[in-house]
Amino acid sequence: MRNFGKTIKIFLIDGEPNGRMTCELSNWTGKALKIPRNKIKDSYDRPELENTGIYILLGKSHKSENKELAYIGEAEGIYKRLNQHLSAKDFWNEALVFVSKDENLNKAHIKYLESRLHEIAIKVNRYDLENGNIPPRSTISESDQAEMETFLDNIKLLVNALGFKIFEELRKDQTLEEQIKNTFYINSARGADAKGQMTNEGFVVLQNSEIATSLTSSFPKNWINKRQSLIDDNIITPLNNKLVFKEDYLFSSPSAAAAVVMGRSANGLTEWKLNDGQILKEVESEN
Repeated sequence: MRNFGKTIKIFLIDGEPNGRMTCELSNWTGKALKIPRNKIKDSYDRPELENTGIYILLGKSHKSENKELAYIGEAEGIYKRLNQHLSAKDFWNEALVFVSKDENLNKAHIKYLESRLHEIAIKVNRYDLENGNIPPRSTISESDQAEMETFLDNIKLLVNALGFKIFEELRKDQTLEEQIKNTFYINSARGADAKGQMTNEGFVVLQNSEIATSLTSSFPKNWINKRQSLIDDNIITPLNNKLVFKEDYLFSSPSAAAAVVMGRSANGLTEWKLNDGQILKEVESEN
């Protein structure tokens, strides 16, 4: 199925790239606002924030070094609710808000959207969530549900475009043929037996990959610390006297992934290989 291009219109409310902004998609009745925490009080002048809508608070996780933290909520008066969160929650430094330009979102709609966004964020598992409870999903008509699913897709698109990957799968769905074609392997000393794939964001080491159980004496300290943080966060876990990735994990580069997997400094462009032995560097050169 062909994907068509999208036009996103961004308006810098304060004329600053790191200040408040609005985001709109062509032919969409929704509207997004990105507001830094220290600009919430100044946003009394935004009439959109008096509307019913969805909001996402974003910041650093105190639970894990390897994930960000988010809170997904809904309100019939967004401005009032965000001000309440200034004193109730201190982890966040930015808020994303989604409202309808035609004011056609009601309480049932936003409860549905809140529940679905929470469900997707849990499934994707990129961010820790501050939500204490699973938001209940409202019952809406079939036509409203179809409309809200479209609204949801546009929320996901804009959140991703703004640089927050909370709803973005690490890997797209693939056929068996595509998986074979795109999967690279490391099989080396000290128990390393891993699989991974290149993505638009970096290199993903796949779930159930095994890493070296010991380290070389020359292994750089920064990679030792990274490896240990993945163990501390239960992303890498002990299993049958092995160390195994509990979930897919995104590294910034193939070399970073190879170093953690092999327990030594490594050039990922030459260490990661297809089933036929072709190295990643050759594959990228061909492409």
